[in-house]
Amino acid sequence: MNTLGAETSPSTTITPERTTPGPIWAWTGAVAGLAGVVGIQASMAMSAAYNEDTAGNAVAIMQAFADERTPMLVMHLTLMVSTVLLLVFAAGLQRRLRRGTPEFSLVPTVAAFGLVLTSVATLMGTGLDTELLFGLGNTDQMVPEVAVFASHWMGTIPWLWVGAGVSGVAVAVASLRHGATPRWIGWVSVVLGGLTLLLGISPLQYMAGFVGPVWVLVAGVGFALADRQSR
Repeated sequence: MNTLGAETSPSTTITPERTTPGPIWAWTGAVAGLAGVVGIQASMAMSAAYNEDTAGNAVAIMQAFADERTPMLVMHLTLMVSTVLLLVFAAGLQRRLRRGTPEFSLVPTVAAFGLVLTSVATLMGTGLDTELLFGLGNTDQMVPEVAVFASHWMGTIPWLWVGAGVSGVAVAVASLRHGATPRWIGWVSVVLGGLTLLLGISPLQYMAGFVGPVWVLVAGVGFALADRQSR
């Protein structure tokens, strides 16, 4: 009788069964990385400010830049997709690393913050797109020097992926020191994440844009496949 009473007591707490998180967050990261790769390639296609034929001539740069609105649109769409999805990947990565690191470890938070920083960089990198997409349609109403500045902006700011390097190194620590991920993800993060971080810190900081999106893509696919196999 007492046992029955204990079982039906209102004060008894029923803990819901917890399941392993699905891989959707990781696939989100893969898409963010792929979108970042495409966005960087689109940025490379806008070379008005760097072309020897137009260098030093603001009017010529503006006119050449007006012909580059298609890659500008591609860059805007892909990097804005990456901007949004990186936030989801950051949240999922933090949760995933917490499962395999010590309770008070800073590694999961640092990994998430690096991706948030990258999301801010891609957002800022596309911040002038609307102004230019429409403004370059009528160059008679645009100050040429504005187009020159914007051309340099779009050729630099979207490439600031150093935050992804920070995340990559954090994942490497979580993997190789704490065993929080498959070791191959750790070693890939050492190479791609470490290279992204070093380039981002160096005076060649824009080259981080070549490597950072690739790490996000590979890490996203890696976590998705690893977590799928463990379910």
